[in-house]
Parts: sequence; C-alpha cells; structure tokens
Amino acid sequence: MHRSWLEVSLGSIAGNFRAVRAVVGQEVAVMPVVKADAYRHGAVAVARSLERAGARWLAVSNVQEGAALRDAGIQTRILVMADFLPGSREAFFDYRLTPALHDLGEIGELERLATRRGQAVAFHLKIDSGMGRLGTRSEAAAVAEAVGGCQTAQFEGLMTHFASSSDYGSSQTDEQTRYFFDLLTATGLRPAYVHLSSTIPIAYGRREAWGNMVRPGHAIYGYISPAKGPAPDRELDVTPALTWKTCVLEVKDIPAGAAVGYGAIYRATKPIRIAVLAAGYADGYPHRLSNKGKVLVQGRVCPVIGAVSMDVTTIDVTGIAGLKPGDPVTLLGGEIDAQQIARTAGTISYAVLCGISSRVARMFVD
Repeated sequence: MHRSWLEVSLGSIAGNFRAVRAVVGQEVAVMPVVKADAYRHGAVAVARSLERAGARWLAVSNVQEGAALRDAGIQTRILVMADFLPGSREAFFDYRLTPALHDLGEIGELERLATRRGQAVAFHLKIDSGMGRLGTRSEAAAVAEAVGGCQTAQFEGLMTHFASSSDYGSSQTDEQTRYFFDLLTATGLRPAYVHLSSTIPIAYGRREAWGNMVRPGHAIYGYISPAKGPAPDRELDVTPALTWKTCVLEVKDIPAGAAVGYGAIYRATKPIRIAVLAAGYADGYPHRLSNKGKVLVQGRVCPVIGAVSMDVTTIDVTGIAGLKPGDPVTLLGGEIDAQQIARTAGTISYAVLCGISSRVARMFVD
C-alpha cells in the first residue's frame, strides 16, 4: 500500500543501547537522544523500545517533542536540550519535562515560575565550553550564586557539548573538557549528573570526557562517524536500524541518444532499460544524488540516472530480468548506508537520516 517506506528494527535500536551501556559501564547513565523524530526512525516507537531496554532518560530538542512522548505514555525522564522560550515554559511542569538552561537569567525565570506554581522542577545547566552555541560563559562565582539562589527549582545537572570530538588531530576537545571540569571545581557545586559526551567520545573511549552520564544519538541508530587523526581503536560496535525502500512505478526500454529527466543531464549512450521509482527529493532522497546515486534492486547495485525529481527517481536496470511495477527497491540499507549516501551527496549521514520526509511510511520490526 505504500509508495515509499522505512523498515525500522527496534531490536537493533535496543541492541545499540545495550552496546553503549556495555562500553560505559554501570556507573555511567545513558541518555539516548530521540530528537528529530528519533533521527526520523519514529520517536514514539523508538522511545518505547528504549524504555523497555532499560533507558531511564531520553533527550529531545524541544517541548513539543517531549510532550508528544508523554502523550504516548513514555514515563522516563526527558531532558529538553534546546527550548526554554517564554511560550514553552509552563509545559515543563505540565508534562514533567526537565529543561536544559543556557543562561543564568533563565535560572531566575524558572525559579519564579516554580514558586508561583508551587511545584518543584529539576533543571540542567549548559556550559559553553568552546562550542560557541547555546550555553553560559559566566564565571564560576556567578554560576554558583545563580544556582545557590534557587529554592523551588532544583539544580540537577551540568552539561556541555563538544565541537570537534571526532578530530583527534585537534586539541579542542581536551580544551573544552578541561574548561568544563575546571569551572565545575571552581563552583563547588555537586550536581547529580555531569554530562559532556555524545557518540564519538563514547565509541573511541574518551573516558575523561564522559562524566557520569552520556548522550548517544547517532550510535543508537547504528552509526558512528569515522574519527580523524591519531584516534584510538574504536570500542563500540552498532548496527544500522533503518532500511528505506520504495516501489517501481514503471519499467521501459529507451534507445541510444534518449534523454532522461529534467535538464537532460543524462543521455543514453546505448539502448538501456530504466525503472522509475516512487521516491524523490520531497521524500528526502537527496537531489545531489542525481546521476551519481546507487540503489539495490534484487540485491544488485544499480545507478541513479538523470536528475532526482520531487516525486520520482530514475535508475538503470539493464540486465535485471522480470522487474515490474510494485517491486521493491532499496534506497538505503545493506551495503548502501547513510554514510555512503552522505559521501556521494556531499553532506553528513545525520542529514541523510533526518532529511527523510514524514510522507515516507514507517514500519517497525523486532
């Protein structure tokens, strides 16, 4: 019934979570990141799988994502990492969400709101240790004073985010780690949770940067970006959880010299057989794969020819017998993973996964 669909292995999601836990050990909490609809894998189903696997925390980007999980019955703690806008603040109380605050002034705002409602709320404070995005750059004394002034709002965690963790030729991660822990020591604070690391520092065993909580995102979905420079051996193995398939709309023969697609950027040099697929850039299949992408047809690699269109993509299926409308073709999966697609399209694997459109159906398997 579907033109284009994802097959998401919840068993792989749970297995990847357990693999992270095995690497970091029982003393380090694991907070899987399920923002952006769980990197388009389906946040509710993924969150349920992770909850069953033992996750006690999940991380999202904004209040809407957290509220959707609560409405679906998810009971784990949920950290909202990038949303303390005025219009969203009441929802932290209504949905039992934990805000990550990025400015000392926000601590006062949360304290006033918590006092007015007569309702305690925990929060984590983010430090800008060198990323140059969200997070406070305030001195230790100011941080300690702002946190110490809280009575109803409860300081629970201190966090930061790395800018260059995959680049072992750079000193930036060491510098950020040192800045963060020096600041923590200088404040004299003892938060219950200290967290700095996402997938890369976990996978390559940068233990000094773990704190007592880690925030794996990419690894939960089966991907670890390759490290650059003199990196240590990788300690974490994970399995991609998503396969993306689409249907054949039409199969036909075209003669030598025939043009294919917008702009005639492909012209057949000999008679070939083509198949038109029911997915295009509106589904999230990158336009930059025009004339250079690859797909799997009956287990064989076939090239994308011509421009990727909004709703369709054309491939060369010369030599593949018996292909007909309705037959499945794999766009992403097996030997064609998100990292390979990203290299071909000149982007990153995160963008490939998160770019898959909501009009692509999700099917969940164990």
